Amino acid sequence: MAAASARAANVRDLTRPVGGNPFTRDRRTFLDLLLVSGPNTDYDPVEVSTLQPEEVEAARDAALAAIAEASDLEALKQARTDHAGDRSPLALANREIGALPPQARKDAGQRIGQARGAVNQAFAARQTVLEAEQEERMLVEEIVDVTLPSDRVPTGARHPITTGSELIADIFVAMGWEVAEGPVLEAEWLNFDALNLGPDHPARTMQDTFWTDPSDDAMVLRTHTSPVQARTMLTRTPPIYVVCPGRVFRTDEYDATHSPVFHQVEGLAIDEGISMAHLKGTLDHFATQMFGEGITTRFRPSYFPFTEPSAEVDLICFVCRGTGLDGAGSESCRTCRGEGWIEWGGCGVVNPRVLAACGVDSERYSGFAFGMGIDRTLMFRHGVEDLRGFFEGDIRFTTTFGSDL
Repeated sequence: MAAASARAANVRDLTRPVGGNPFTRDRRTFLDLLLVSGPNTDYDPVEVSTLQPEEVEAARDAALAAIAEASDLEALKQARTDHAGDRSPLALANREIGALPPQARKDAGQRIGQARGAVNQAFAARQTVLEAEQEERMLVEEIVDVTLPSDRVPTGARHPITTGSELIADIFVAMGWEVAEGPVLEAEWLNFDALNLGPDHPARTMQDTFWTDPSDDAMVLRTHTSPVQARTMLTRTPPIYVVCPGRVFRTDEYDATHSPVFHQVEGLAIDEGISMAHLKGTLDHFATQMFGEGITTRFRPSYFPFTEPSAEVDLICFVCRGTGLDGAGSESCRTCRGEGWIEWGGCGVVNPRVLAACGVDSERYSGFAFGMGIDRTLMFRHGVEDLRGFFEGDIRFTTTFGSDL
């Protein structure tokens, strides 16, 4: 402490005004003071307690004990971080050596160096032992009988469109409905005229529909599965409850959300006293079965030639549950883009003209119909961002779905 007092006195001498002016100093007096002061040959060891022999020994012993207690390589790695890392007691003590006078650094450096050397040697020895033990365990636990016959055939998976269509069909069969099917190459009358799409409707143009040659045959690749509903009404007597999953074709661009070949599921109910209330209850049940409890639907007024009144069907967002916010509640939900609802398909009460065209007494019977994309539904259900994954045949995509949905 006496040395510290002397240093302080020297500092006060240097700052003392010279020649009466507090802002000027005599350069010669400043140099003389530096020569007279000389080097500091004394220090107080208490000022750097981490360099004391007992502190260094305690840190070394703690490190050696932690290394000896490490039961596996992960524990040994943690012990090394705690006792030999950049923030360990010995590393921090090593940094304090520079604060000592030159004549004291040698002893402190030797003391710290010997302690760190002992820790590193103990770590290396313990690592060798633990690595050998790990190898012995692996030889016992991971032993392979090379004499057993091998099976190089990978486990296959059903296509998600197939399993998804079957799941949807099962939902409606459980409600007492039937599954109806029809050809993909369809007559123009069944695809358009029977469904109240007149001769000048835009859907009949080559920009929207695939027509076959020769044109006089009036055959198209069906643009929806609604012709299956028309065929059902022509061949059956109400009551009718059918669901129609299948492949459809439109001249859309092929990108992440569109394809010229895709899949739809449509439903048709024809009976006495059918109303929009029955339609709403059916779609709510369908949504719950596909996306979980609490998922409901809403209707937005729309127009379709084959239903009147008509509506767009929206799902309450199954991610944010209608709040429009992400999980943290600070940003918009990425799935519904902050709307709280997701567009799902179209629906409505069957137009009386369609019933009459298909031979159903519209005075006695009424009905509802709905339709939505199977591909889009599965994208929602499984978080698939690119529609092309369903069609490109990559086995790595298909196998993630397994055999059942």
